[in-house]
Amino acid sequence: MVKQERAARTRDTLVRAAAEVFAEEGFGTASISAISKRAGVSTGGLHFHFGSKGALAEAVAERASEKLRAITVSRRSGGDVLQVLIDSSHDLMALLERDPVVSAGFGLSAGGGVAPAAVRAGGAGWDLRTQWQRWVEATFRAADREGLLADGVSPQAAAAAVVAAMVGFGVLGAGGFPRVGPSSLTRYWALMLPRLAAPGSLDELEPGGSGAPRGPVARRSS
Repeated sequence: MVKQERAARTRDTLVRAAAEVFAEEGFGTASISAISKRAGVSTGGLHFHFGSKGALAEAVAERASEKLRAITVSRRSGGDVLQVLIDSSHDLMALLERDPVVSAGFGLSAGGGVAPAAVRAGGAGWDLRTQWQRWVEATFRAADREGLLADGVSPQAAAAAVVAAMVGFGVLGAGGFPRVGPSSLTRYWALMLPRLAAPGSLDELEPGGSGAPRGPVARRSS
């Protein structure tokens, strides 16, 4: 049991170190030696747990997918589904800022030909952008069924706009631009909600997330 716990801790350390190096250097240029040094584990020890850099990337993507799934599952029950979406977007932004595993997971899923084959072979289950977009689309469809969307709003188009914004915030936050954080996302929702939400549901929505101080929401011009 002690050996199993030690092995699990070592794997966790290696996955986090790999995520940090992937996020900083990209998968293509990241080296096994840099990852082992960051983790404080010998290269031999790293290869004992992970046979290749691709296997490490697979583990990072899988762990990130689990964390993203935990956000969406924890927010499913109760409340206005649009507020659930807003709250989940704030949860995701917080993870992208503080958790290198999630940040690297999104980067790996967006890597195209640079991304390791093992991650691409994992399909939508490990493709975080697709995983997030499908959940956002499902949430907008639920809002549409409940009459919470403004007239003429397509759930698919609304989901595409929200996913694109989140991806953009993630790129800016990782690219040396001024800090992109909760206030930026709050302003985004304050701008978008009058165009997405039915007028009758707008007053109940908080762009800063549930429990945040009530912020101004611009009204759609008539």
